[in-house]
Amino acid sequence: QVQVVESGGGLVQPGGSLRLSCKAYGSIFNIDYMSWYRQAPQKQRESIAVAEITSRGRTDYADSVKGRFTISRDNGKNIAYLQLNSLKPEDTAVYYCKVGLQLGPAGGVYDYWGRGTPVTVSS
Repeated sequence: QVQVVESGGGLVQPGGSLRLSCKAYGSIFNIDYMSWYRQAPQKQRESIAVAEITSRGRTDYADSVKGRFTISRDNGKNIAYLQLNSLKPEDTAVYYCKVGLQLGPAGGVYDYWGRGTPVTVSS
């Protein structure tokens, strides 16, 4: 059984920083990618990832966070980090981690979601 757990959210002032963590637990053969999505209050979860990182370290970012957010991962520990800098009130949201992984060498890549960690940017 696989679990994805996020942590690191909280309340921060505009211009501040946070680092979110996402860890995948369980009997995992390979993690193909790890990504972050967000859902602002009274809105649906965004369909485009805020940030994504592949097993080879290729990264991709939504235009709204380029230059401010940085994603990284520790493959050995099945952890991804999202460094949030220069935060704005419009970054307020619940941040969800999605992990694409294989459970075995012959299996396909399946997506697993965490329950989210809230980020509030307010003075």
